[in-house]
Amino acid sequence: MKKLFFILTFFAAYLNSLCAQCGIINRTTRLGERAIYDAYYNWGFIWMNAAEVTFITRDTVFNGEYCYKLQAIGRTHSGYDFFYQVRDTFVSIVHPHSLQPRFFYQNNLEKKTVTRNFQHFDELNAKTTGKSILGTLKKSQLTPIDTLWDPCSYDVLTMVYKARNIDFYRHKPNDKIPIKLIINGKPHNLFIRYLGKESVTTRKGETYKCLKFSPLLVEGTIFNGGEDMIVWVTDDSKRVPVIVQAKILIGSVKAMLREYRAGE
Repeated sequence: MKKLFFILTFFAAYLNSLCAQCGIINRTTRLGERAIYDAYYNWGFIWMNAAEVTFITRDTVFNGEYCYKLQAIGRTHSGYDFFYQVRDTFVSIVHPHSLQPRFFYQNNLEKKTVTRNFQHFDELNAKTTGKSILGTLKKSQLTPIDTLWDPCSYDVLTMVYKARNIDFYRHKPNDKIPIKLIINGKPHNLFIRYLGKESVTTRKGETYKCLKFSPLLVEGTIFNGGEDMIVWVTDDSKRVPVIVQAKILIGSVKAMLREYRAGE
């Protein structure tokens, strides 16, 4: 019993130390949370309801450990597919308290570009391994992933949930908050710029008091990179993203909260 108590005490101390070191303790996301967004595309003076994006938090067991399974699914509507078809799925397996990633899976089809990633995060050996597949439906290239991993780095989906847990009250408008992101197996040192407080109204006419910030983006198949995205999250304990607005390679997009269900 003494040994068991010592092990549990040590583990709790280590976890609290890791959370403090990485500046993240999950206080916003709970099991069963679901958020659905309408995504609008703007080209010139035209706004089109182009897609739907859903975020879901479930539970799972991964390598014998109780974890959260974070899932994001994005789909363009059939009437918009002719212009720019999107079929995106992201899955992250994370520790429910620290949000430290254990496994990441990505399967994206964006127009004619296919991206698939499988990443295992090895905390013991401080590295991430897996494979990255990039190409088209007819031809693609596989690249092995074997990269040193900073335990305070996150995959792209887990970073969404980390951002919701940032203590913005400790920052002033225009402060840069450093973040570490792994994309396609490559580490990136980026930041989130806090922009202050602002009330926003959705297309359903619902008004929310929000915290506003802008993440630095990495150039890819959709984004140019830079600070071309703005996020508004509710100024309460849940920090639910209400509006996400971004410039893309052609035009701009805006995702608006349509439906939200809190977890347990």
